[in-house]
Amino acid sequence: MSFTRITAAALLFIAVALPVAAQPAAQPQLGPRAAPTTQIQVGTLPIMDTTPAFDPQAATSAYLAKVSGAARDRSDSYFEGGYLLQLADLVYALAIAGLLLWLQISTRIRDWVEDRTHSRSYQVILYAAIYVPLVTIAAFPLTFYESYLREHAYGLSKQTFTTWLADFGIQFALTLLTAVLLLPVLYAAIRRARESWWLWGAGLAIAFQILVLVIYPVFIAPLFNHYSPLPGGALKTSIVSLARANDVPAKNVWLMDASRQTNRISANVSGFLGTTRIALTDNLLKQGSSDEVLAVMGHEIGHYTMGHTLRLLLLMGLVTIVGFAFVNHAYLAACDVFGGQWQVRKVSDVAGLPLLVALSGIFFFLATPVINSISRTTEFQADMFGLNAVRKPDAFASVMLKLSAYRKLEPGAWEEVIFFSHPSGRTRIETAMRWKKEHIADSDIRGSARLP
Repeated sequence: MSFTRITAAALLFIAVALPVAAQPAAQPQLGPRAAPTTQIQVGTLPIMDTTPAFDPQAATSAYLAKVSGAARDRSDSYFEGGYLLQLADLVYALAIAGLLLWLQISTRIRDWVEDRTHSRSYQVILYAAIYVPLVTIAAFPLTFYESYLREHAYGLSKQTFTTWLADFGIQFALTLLTAVLLLPVLYAAIRRARESWWLWGAGLAIAFQILVLVIYPVFIAPLFNHYSPLPGGALKTSIVSLARANDVPAKNVWLMDASRQTNRISANVSGFLGTTRIALTDNLLKQGSSDEVLAVMGHEIGHYTMGHTLRLLLLMGLVTIVGFAFVNHAYLAACDVFGGQWQVRKVSDVAGLPLLVALSGIFFFLATPVINSISRTTEFQADMFGLNAVRKPDAFASVMLKLSAYRKLEPGAWEEVIFFSHPSGRTRIETAMRWKKEHIADSDIRGSARLP
């Protein structure tokens, strides 16, 4: 064997044999055994509730206590006096209608217009042109007391008699124009539809309500107040942002000079079918903080976003239909008994208009709890929307105290159901504080846990 092969074999032996030789002698194998363990003591850590404590009932009581004494008495007196005025308005309207019918003044007006024209439509127009001023003059003393003397007595208005009379004149002109345009159409429907006239009349009334909603912000509201764009700033930016976030199709915010008529605070999102307009009064801007203005605007935007205009049209439309049915049956019954003395022949006789008006007044007086409940539930929904959209429960509660100048804060349960078109101040503040309780851990609400 050559030296090279011997050398290679030696190297191979060393490479294989030496590692084996280097290992220790084989040890007997042991069975498996558990890994070493250490006993750990486990305890339960105390739960640290860092949510601030907040009592919504205590907060509600604290807010309500801010209006007391003479201020609370004046608020209650003003609102409760409205109950009697509703009855007085009805009695007064019935008295005027009674005089026109029993003294046969209405029939004389009818006979006079029939002598002037043979056109049924023109007869109704001429009758309306006499009837509206006559009733307006007869009702003027009560109207003057309610909207001028009483408002001044309770410190809710500083309007001069001249400016009040100007507004009264505008309202009279609108009423006269409405009567002259609407009544001929109504009586034409009565003549054509006969026994089913009340359905057509209700439809006409509903259509008129829709028309008013469409034209009000553009043509009617500016007759009574001046509207100007709200000056730019953080508040306007916040309102426009709130409107945009809730899909309100209005790019501007309008300021209304309501202080020329009243001290009341208000705002609205008015209009329908493309005439939507966001407006707030100068009273709200002067008397309220930025947070309070936003709280009010959240409520008003809630009406639009939740489709309350359409909801109210539908529900009040049903009330209107029932009202026309009531008037139809009551009118026929009254004419059967007293038609001879009044010389009123049938529903299509324009001399019976005072009876139609009187019966409508009776129906809507009796329907007051239903109408108020429709309105009140809608307002409550807007309250909830505003709280969720703006998230300022304390600002909303403080605004409710400002409204107490003319709205009773704490009525009885049935009193609220029958007479309140909005939730009472207590209900609305309590709602805001209950909302606050459920959101007290939120970062933007957390710091306001203390009672007001």
